Amino acid sequence: MLENKTIIVTGGAGYIGSHTAKALHEAGYIPVVVDNLSKGHRNAVKWGVFEQGDIGDMSFMRGVFDKYKPAGVVHFAASIEVGESNVKPAEYYLNNVAGTLALLTAMRDSGVQRIVFSSTCAVYGEPETVPISEDEKRRPINTYGKTKYMVEMMLEDFSRAYGLHYVALRYFNACGADPSGEIGERHDPETHIIPRAFMAAEGKIDGLTLFGDDYPTHDGTCVRDYIHVNDLARAHIKSFEYLVQGGASMAFNLGAGKGTSVKEIIAAVEAITQKKLSVKIFPRREGDPAELVSNVTLIERKLGFITEWNSIEDIIASAWNFHRKR
Repeated sequence: MLENKTIIVTGGAGYIGSHTAKALHEAGYIPVVVDNLSKGHRNAVKWGVFEQGDIGDMSFMRGVFDKYKPAGVVHFAASIEVGESNVKPAEYYLNNVAGTLALLTAMRDSGVQRIVFSSTCAVYGEPETVPISEDEKRRPINTYGKTKYMVEMMLEDFSRAYGLHYVALRYFNACGADPSGEIGERHDPETHIIPRAFMAAEGKIDGLTLFGDDYPTHDGTCVRDYIHVNDLARAHIKSFEYLVQGGASMAFNLGAGKGTSVKEIIAAVEAITQKKLSVKIFPRREGDPAELVSNVTLIERKLGFITEWNSIEDIIASAWNFHRKR
């Protein structure tokens, strides 16, 4: 049993971080959000306390660790856009790799030995087998995936050399919003398909852009594994508790275990919003694999984690509820 239930949540003012901070609070933990607010939102920090600063500032992070003496870290802070990563690689290596190295070094210096890391299925690149299992080779094809792969290697080395205990969660596509409607997905600029589809339905943008309709999939559009953000949040708590109980450091896929195409997302949005979307078809984007669907056997077996949100329509409806309330 942990005496100190304080957990540092880096990037906790962002989309997944804020949902996880709420879930931690409801599970009896004390989240301390660390965020530089370059992408996050101050008004999304509603559970626990807030420390504004950058994870790349080791002096700042050592001060946070000394002040709160946390049981561990849940690490979200990162740049996350695939397309942007290919045209701004310096920014991605600085934020995702150098920033995380500074964080891990501050953890080592402060004696904080547990971390749950927000990784990505982009570390796999174009997989040889779908659904993708954790033993698939990691061959990322975009800069974003490469930076996350580098962090996974850093975690492996810190674990071997310094005794760090970690779980790396390789996300598939996070989506949806807390049913309360008080927090949800909001990026600036917004690049993710579901909120952009809502914007198109409301006439806030001039149609929805579809990148590629000639992929080798059942309808020609990319197939992705969509998992509700609250399921993601629960998985972080289970991962942390797994480490507390002495679980070995390892990586898990984190998805729903089933694929949905872009055209199927569009159809579901149209049904929920009762709006016909104007769709513009453009060529494929560099770095977009045709199909990414998770094999979730390992996380089910090791952590007992099973998704609760299993209908893409319900997931999209939760996002629409948040979008309308905004």
